[in-house]
This record gives sequence, structure tokens and C-alpha cells, in this order.
Amino acid sequence: MTLLLLALIACGVLVIGYFGYGAFIARQYRLDDSATTPAVARADGVDFVPEKPFALMAQHFSAIAAAGPIAGPILACLSFGWLPCLLWIGLGVIFIGAVHDFSALVASIRHGAHSIAEIARQNLGQRAGTAMLWFIWLALLYVIIAFTQMTGASFVGQAEEFEGLAAPFNKGGAVAAASVLYLLLALVLGVVQRFLKPPLWLTGLIFVPATLGCVWLGTRLDGLLVMGPQGWFAVILAYCLFASMLPMWLLQQPRGFLGGFVLYLALGVGIIGLVFGQFPIGQPAVSENARHLFTNFIPALRGGDGSPPITTLLVPFLFVTIACGACSGFHGLICGGTTSRQVTKESHCKPVAFGAMLLEGVVAVIALATVMMLTPKEAAGLPPARIYGDGLARFLTLLLGKDALVFCATFGAMAFSTFVFDTLDVSTRLGRYLLQELFGVKGRLSGWLASGITVGIPLAVLATADSKAYLIFWTLFGTSNQLLAALTLLGVTVWLHKSGRRIWYTLVPMLFVMSITLFALTIQAWVGVRDGVRGLWRLESGALNPTIPNGAVAVVLIALAAVFIAEAVRAMKNGRMAVTEKRS
Repeated sequence: MTLLLLALIACGVLVIGYFGYGAFIARQYRLDDSATTPAVARADGVDFVPEKPFALMAQHFSAIAAAGPIAGPILACLSFGWLPCLLWIGLGVIFIGAVHDFSALVASIRHGAHSIAEIARQNLGQRAGTAMLWFIWLALLYVIIAFTQMTGASFVGQAEEFEGLAAPFNKGGAVAAASVLYLLLALVLGVVQRFLKPPLWLTGLIFVPATLGCVWLGTRLDGLLVMGPQGWFAVILAYCLFASMLPMWLLQQPRGFLGGFVLYLALGVGIIGLVFGQFPIGQPAVSENARHLFTNFIPALRGGDGSPPITTLLVPFLFVTIACGACSGFHGLICGGTTSRQVTKESHCKPVAFGAMLLEGVVAVIALATVMMLTPKEAAGLPPARIYGDGLARFLTLLLGKDALVFCATFGAMAFSTFVFDTLDVSTRLGRYLLQELFGVKGRLSGWLASGITVGIPLAVLATADSKAYLIFWTLFGTSNQLLAALTLLGVTVWLHKSGRRIWYTLVPMLFVMSITLFALTIQAWVGVRDGVRGLWRLESGALNPTIPNGAVAVVLIALAAVFIAEAVRAMKNGRMAVTEKRS
């Protein structure tokens, strides 16, 4: 078996899934282009902005395809081997992830472009809506924590592959400089689009090459932006604070447009590497952890010296480690928070939501390939951002030659940070919306306060966290993310049931994901209690032991999910009723 054959099989399955199962799901929702979407009915140039499907898909794709489909498959492959990862990505993305995204977007449009929490309130009741709001906000905090720590780490330090260069080169500084230039370029593009209104082809012709120019210029400014990870955490979160308050046309839409092309370039580079690289597979198909699932289970729960960590248990942690690459509740937030306010016609939902999710599956396969071509010894101790960036660099040198190693490595690492930036400021913006909705406040001042709280808590956590804590934060992020997807599917299922429509295509995946994630949360809650009782509040480095706050948050998430499930069961028992779908 080769990387090329595996990639061809995976991509073929995804194409069949789009034209086959995707078309089936689209028929269930009876998309109607004669209906007026909220983006058209409430167009205000700020939050409701009709967008062409090509540009909207690029923006939506860049918002959902962050570190999740990259870091998740790499971490899972190192723990369980590549075969379980590939099977979960292929089956999960078609039958669960894409269905979730498509359903969330259609439901939001049919409910006046409201969030999934508001949709839950309308169909399940006030308590369910409030529980969902708090659940989403807590989940967003973990998105921000995990992604900020990964991004900050990618901005720091040199790498051994550059030690032989005639002039010293700081890879982290180059990636940081290129990323900052990319964000500034997005601001310029926003102003140009707003006031000059150039045609889309001209915008792409000028600004996409300019994005690559940012990468090249970053390699020349590698010593300009150099600081430690804690400093970068503060800078990144400060950026998120200000970005979340800017109009969508100034940063989010143009950055999404450019980020989509960076994603497309990364996809193209990855496909070229898989097709022409002839790289052998270095990772085992099934790891020792996966083979010893049952014998490791009790020792992992017991803990102590020499016991395996809980994250080595294939069930349930394979399914929550690969979160965004197969299914992601965060995507529902994007669908109901920003994308539904830009859809011009209902038929655009299939390529934008279902199609973008399958493309994210391709991103996950390419990320998996970047670690598969390394041996366990070569990959040992390397963070996911490093593995992915170096893998893309190896692919890109096939085109540009080894003399372009500096540019290739910077592009690979910047592609990772670009994906994360797109998610971080969107998460902060959504956190602002949620807190303002929870407390019933409006206005700029309350917006600044809500955004400040949303980034302030992650900053406090990261200030006391160990450099490797992202591995544990990632586990709870993935679990909460998947459980959010299950709750979203549950809310959609209740809406479909009340509307007198079929529900099995959302009910079955919801039951699977719900069972897996509640199982994973229960284990993490147990580990938090176990370490707290044993007095293991600090790691050997002196940093706070993240299993304890993770355990406490896991208990809260289980409680909120229980409230939501109880309200959903009550709503289902009330039977079917006429539901008015708000199309404007």
C-alpha cells in the first residue's frame, strides 16, 4: 500500500459521497431558490451581506478548516496508527460531518439566520436554548485555548533543517512575520472591495499572488518579530479581541477569501506531493495502543506510574481526537453565526456546507499523509504544526526545488497558522454574540466586554499552562466539539420531527456521536477527580495540571448536555406540529 493509492481511494470515496449521499440529503430539505434568504431580506452591509457562492465557499472553508483537520489526524495517527484514522475520516465526514454542516446551515436559513442555540430555543424550549448557549461558549473557550497555544508555538524558534544555511534563519520569526503581513493584506483587500468594488477575477489575480509575496517577505523579516510563546499568546488574543469588533467586510470576509485560496494552494501542494512524491509509509497501520485497547483500559483509568494515558484508548478517543476532520460542532456555529447571513440562494447550501466539509476531509487526509511518511522515531516529540508544515515543505520542494527550502518551509507553517487565525477571531466574535445574548445586552461597550471575557479566560489559562498542555486541552476541545455536533443534530432532528419529515439521517449519526462523546467526557471527569483526590494539582514543571480543570469542565458540559437532551425528549413526546420556517 502506498500514499498515492490511499489518497486516490479516499478522494474517490469523498467524490462519490458528494454526488451520491449529498444529493440525497439535499432532496430531503427541498431547497427552494424562489425563497428569499435572510442575507437578501436583511442586507445591511455589516452582518447580513449576500455573497457569491464561490467566494462564500472560500470564506466558509477557511473558517471551518482550521487546526482541527490537521492536528487531529496527526495526533491520532501517532496514537492509533493510520488505518483507524483513515476509516473514521472517510466514513465520518460523509455520513456525519457533512450531514451536520448541511443541516445546520439549512436550519439556520429557515429560522431567519439564527444561531443553533436560538433554533433549539424555538423548537425545544427556553431551557434547552440557554443550556446550548452556555455549552457553546465553554466549547469556544477550548477552541481558543488549544488553537492559540499551537499557533504561538509555531511562531517561536529555529529548526535544525536550517542549521547549515550560510545565514542564520529563524523559522518561527518568518512564519510570524508572514502571518502578520497576511492579516494586513486582508485589511487592504477589505477596503478595496468595499469602496472600489473590483470584479472577483481581478481581486484574485492581484491579491492571491500578493499572499505568496507575504510568505516571501516573511522569510526576509525572520528576525523582526521574535518573542517567547507567552508573549505571542497575549498578542494573538489581543488581535482576536480587536478583530471580533471589526465589521465583517473589513477583515472576516476578505481574510476568508484569501484564506480559502491558501487552503486551495495547500490542498494542491498536498495532492502533488502524494501523486509525484513516491513517499513510503513509515507509520504502522495499527499501533500497539490500538491493539491493546482492552488490556490498557483499566490501567489508564487507575493511573499512576507506568500506566498509559487515557488518550491511548482507541475507543472513545480516536473519534474525538480527529474532530474537525470527520465531524465538528464548531462548523454549526459558523453555519448559523456567519455563513447563513451570506447565502444568496438555498441551492448554494450544498456546495458551501456539504462540499466544504468533504474538502475538509481531503485536508485531513493530506495531514494524515504528512505523518504517515515519517517513521515513529522521526515523528517522536514533534508537534502537529511542525509535522504538517515540514510535510507541505517536502511536497512543495518537488515543484520549486530544494534551493527554495526556506520559502517552502515558511509557506507550510504559515498555511497552518492561517487556518488557525481564521478560526480564532471567528470564535471570539461568536463568543461575543453568545454572551450578549445570554445577558440580554447590546451595544459596542457590552461587545468589548463580552469579547474581553472570551479571550481573557484563555489568556489566564495559557499563562499557567505547560508547553505540552495542548495535548490535554485538545482532548477536551475535541470531545466538547463532537458533543456540540451531536446536540446540534438532536436539535435539527426535533425540528424535522415537528415538521413531519424523515429524521433517520440525522438521528442515527446523532446517537453514535452522542454516545462516544459522553463516554469520553465521563472518562475525563473521572481522571480530573482522581488526580484532585491524589493531590496532583501541579505537574513536575510547576504548571497547573490541566486534567483537573478539564475534569471540572467535563462535569459542567455533561450537565448542560443532560438538560438539552431532557428537553429534546420532552419536545419529541409532544408529537408533531406545524412549524413555520422563517425564510427572512
